[in-house]
Amino acid sequence: MCGRYASARTRTELLEEFSVQRDRVTEPLAPDYNVAPTKPVYAVLTRDGRDRAASDSAAGKSAAGEDAAAHGEDAAAHGVARELRIVRWGLVPSWAKDVSIGSRLINARAETLSEKPAYRRAFARRRCLLPADGYYEWQVLPPAPGTAAAAGSPPGKPAAKPAKQPFFIHRADGGPLAFAGLYELWRDRAVPDGEPEAWLWSATIVTTSAPDELGRIHDRMPMVIAPESWADWLDPANTDISDVQALLAPAVADGLESYPVSTAVNAVRHNGPDLLERVPEQGLVSLTAELPLPRSGAADRPKPEPEPEPGGTDRPRPGQLPGGQHRPGEAGAALF
Repeated sequence: MCGRYASARTRTELLEEFSVQRDRVTEPLAPDYNVAPTKPVYAVLTRDGRDRAASDSAAGKSAAGEDAAAHGEDAAAHGVARELRIVRWGLVPSWAKDVSIGSRLINARAETLSEKPAYRRAFARRRCLLPADGYYEWQVLPPAPGTAAAAGSPPGKPAAKPAKQPFFIHRADGGPLAFAGLYELWRDRAVPDGEPEAWLWSATIVTTSAPDELGRIHDRMPMVIAPESWADWLDPANTDISDVQALLAPAVADGLESYPVSTAVNAVRHNGPDLLERVPEQGLVSLTAELPLPRSGAADRPKPEPEPEPGGTDRPRPGQLPGGQHRPGEAGAALF
C-alpha cells in the first residue's frame, strides 16, 4: 500500500517537470517529508473547460461545470490544459454524505478500479498524477533470537506485535515519481454557492502488487506512471476503460532504490529532511540495490473495509472530529 510519502519539490519545480500549462495553486505547500492521509497534496491533472455536456456527478453537472462553479469562472473560455492543483489525500466521492469516507479511500487497487462504486467514475474521467520524491513502507522484522517475542506468547495471551522497520523507496537517479491517482469533486451543501470552500478536491493513490525485490518489504506499492504515458493517463477524453486499463500493464522503467530510515517517520508529527537519512542496517536484510520500477498493476495495512455504495451512510469512526472529519494526518497515524 502507500500510507506515507515525501513531497518536497517546490511548485515551480513541479510546473516545469510536469509541463504544466495552467497553475491553479494560489498558496504553495511547504515541503512535506511525511505526507499522511487527509493532508493537502499537489496533483497534476488535465481539464477540459469546454466540456459541459457530460454530466456524471450526483449533482448532474459535468466535472468541467463543477470546476467553473468552484472558481466562479467561465470554464468554456479555457479549453483543455494540464493543471497543477492542491487536493486532499483521501478520495471523497460526489455522492458521499460527508468527508469522513476519504480517510478510508487513500488507496485504490488497480485490479478493481472499474468495479468499485467509489472509483469507477473517476477512473473513467478523472485521473491524475501525484508527484512524490519517494514513499515509505514498513517491513515486518523476525524476532531476535533469545527474546520474548522469539519464544512466543504464553497460552491464552495475545501475541506480541512484531517490530517493523520503515524503508524509504525512491528513484535512484533522484527524479520525481508520478503516482497514478484518481480525483473527485465533492460539494459541501453547508457552504453557499460561489465560495471556494463549497467544493472539496480529493484524490486517491492507485496501488499495485510489488515486484519480488520490493515485495520483501511490502506486497503492495503505489503505481508509477512513466513520463511517456502521462498524457494518455491524464486525457479526460479517453473514457474507454479497456484503453485506460492498458496503461496499467507491466512496464519497465528506471530503477528504484530502497534503504532503512528512522522509526521517527511512524509519527506524523515528525517532519523534516532528516526522515530521509539512512540508518544502520545491522540485523536487517539489505535491500539497497537498484530495483526495477513497478510493473504496474494495487493496500492491505490496514485491511480495507468494504467500500460504501452511493448514498450509503458513513458512520463516524473512533478518533474522528464532529461530523466525521479527521484532523489532518490523523487517519494515517494508526497505520503503523
